[in-house]
Amino acid sequence: MTDQPGAIWRTSSYSGNQSTCVEVATNLLDRTGRIMVRDSKDPDGPVLSFTPAEWEAFTAGVRDGEFSP
Repeated sequence: MTDQPGAIWRTSSYSGNQSTCVEVATNLLDRTGRIMVRDSKDPDGPVLSFTPAEWEAFTAGVRDGEFSP
């Protein structure tokens, strides 16, 4: 998927001033039914798209340490 016009991208407050972050756009959820994610280092690059259920499963896994070494 490519960037969506009107998407408002944000990064986590936990990322500080690092440039190695992902950006998330949720403001088009009503229109697209999707949450979009992109690499902050490549804002013109590919955009990943997730349903709300997929996004919730991912963020729950992060909170629970599922992806930690």
